[in-house]
Amino acid sequence: IDRKRVTPLVLLTLAGSAIGAALVGFITGSALKIIVSVSMIAVCVFTLLKRDAGVEKIGTIGRGALVFAYVLTFLLAIYGGLYSGGYVTLLTAACVSFLGMTFTEAVASTKLINVFSSLVASIIFMRQGLVDYKLGAILAVTMFVAAYVGAKTVTRLNDSWLRRIFLTTVLILAAKTIFDFI
Repeated sequence: IDRKRVTPLVLLTLAGSAIGAALVGFITGSALKIIVSVSMIAVCVFTLLKRDAGVEKIGTIGRGALVFAYVLTFLLAIYGGLYSGGYVTLLTAACVSFLGMTFTEAVASTKLINVFSSLVASIIFMRQGLVDYKLGAILAVTMFVAAYVGAKTVTRLNDSWLRRIFLTTVLILAAKTIFDFI
């Protein structure tokens, strides 16, 4: 994880997720589901067309791409605090596409960023009395174990395999989100 590159992303995520979590109850999820589904499909098309994306690290990132990545991270963080479905997937695509990360770097970075996103949103939801603590504890343990197994697996795979897994996952999530909307 490149701390210099990830630190501003974490700070933007903290602010964006807080805003998103505060908006819960004011915005309907159905419109967001369609936007996210279309975004995920666009990510797949982009990843398929740009075969080297995420497989090889890009050394120098232009200022425009960096600014766009920061703005996109902030907007995705608002979405992540509000709804969360597909948030990390879209953030991974942004890190690969605009920050020149490999899939391994992007997955590691977005997991760290998501810890902060989830933490700030959870604190806000707790203050609003929206948390089922028993269910939350069960999900936390399950997600911790799955994340540990996933991290061990990811470190053994090359970026070409991660790209394939990423594309498959994005397509499945997009299809599920569209199906839920219909």
